[in-house]
Amino acid sequence: MNQSSERANKRRITGNIFKGSVGNLIEWYDWYVYSAFAVYFSEAFFPKGDPTSQLLNTAAIFAVGFLMRPLGSLLMGRYADRHGRRAALTLSITVMAGGSLIIALTPSYATIGVMAPAILVLARLLQGLSLGGEYGTSATYLSEMASSGRRGFYSSFQYVTLVAGQLLALGVQIVLQQTLSESDMMSWGWRIPFVIGAMGALAVLWLRRTMDESEQFSNMGSKSRENAGTIRTLMKHPKAVLTVVGLTLGGTVAFYTYTTYLQKYMVNTVGLDKEVVSLINFIALLIFVVLQPLAGMLSDKIGRRPLLISFGILGTLFTVPLFLIMEQTKSPIVAFLLMMAGLIIITGYTSINAIVKAELFPTEIRALGVGFPYALTVAVFGGTAEFIALWLKSSGVETFFYFYVAACIAVSLISYLRMGESSKVSHIEAEIDAMKKR
Repeated sequence: MNQSSERANKRRITGNIFKGSVGNLIEWYDWYVYSAFAVYFSEAFFPKGDPTSQLLNTAAIFAVGFLMRPLGSLLMGRYADRHGRRAALTLSITVMAGGSLIIALTPSYATIGVMAPAILVLARLLQGLSLGGEYGTSATYLSEMASSGRRGFYSSFQYVTLVAGQLLALGVQIVLQQTLSESDMMSWGWRIPFVIGAMGALAVLWLRRTMDESEQFSNMGSKSRENAGTIRTLMKHPKAVLTVVGLTLGGTVAFYTYTTYLQKYMVNTVGLDKEVVSLINFIALLIFVVLQPLAGMLSDKIGRRPLLISFGILGTLFTVPLFLIMEQTKSPIVAFLLMMAGLIIITGYTSINAIVKAELFPTEIRALGVGFPYALTVAVFGGTAEFIALWLKSSGVETFFYFYVAACIAVSLISYLRMGESSKVSHIEAEIDAMKKR
């Protein structure tokens, strides 16, 4: 391959990675906007009365959307393995755009009564379905489109865009809070971020329609296509499925603990001001975003397993001490440094978990294999982390949660120690080598 052809190929890869990644960002923005603005729109969808009850109803609908993610990964993963990654990613962003637009345009409870919360539930179900399908398909596409020797780097953008979506939602909230009055936010301002999300999703829809399909899917044989994306085919890879579960368990508990629950912990347990905590979280997550491609690049040089093992060992040993020290501090700087320490530790998982899972499965079952076991594990363990933490705090034994997180990471550490180096036995690389020999 001459230099001009090589440069053109790099531009093509970079362009496709961008189109896949920016869609992931918008998907996660739409997902997080709901919780970020719930305090403003809960009154619009439920009868007037106790604000806490309104927020609880809104939170319950958030949970329903979360529980839809395994179903979304099952349906969308099957669709991606049978009809292509591009088709599935295009469908996913279309569904998410529809969900956001429905929320933005739905009349209030005062106008249409009980239909308002019913429509909100429908919209959230659509968003949960979409996001559930996005992870496995996006991780598969990024891993397949990346060039050999750079797959760790490119696939790390899965979590770059995931956290960036959360930061974008927070940024929009800050801008609107500074621009609109409290009454305007409660009345109509909360609809703006959902309109932004819907418009962003439609823009991504156009981008994704111009993406190239991955070579692995395009070159999949007719016999493989017949069995692609089925549970029966997935069950032919029990070791890989269990590896995904073991790989994810400790990582998802740690991720939701340090990126979601920690903000409430700093306020409720440490006693820091909400504004200070928001700033700590924003800066820490911004640095966390930058760490992902650096760690992904490192995995391309030394392998995936060393990073996973380092996360497992450090997470098991230092989670409890980090929380015990944070519990006693009153310094925002110390709290920030402790949060960063935790985020640096879990970068060993977040930066490369997508590529590791993709390397475990052949093309005909990759999207379903990556997405479905992951979504189930996240729903059971990641989605319940905050509830368990708050329940243990209310029971007066909050310290038990620190040990729970460490124990979950220890279980994953066992999986990391037992698994091989995925980049050395990668189905993706093996399939590419086979295509070159044809």
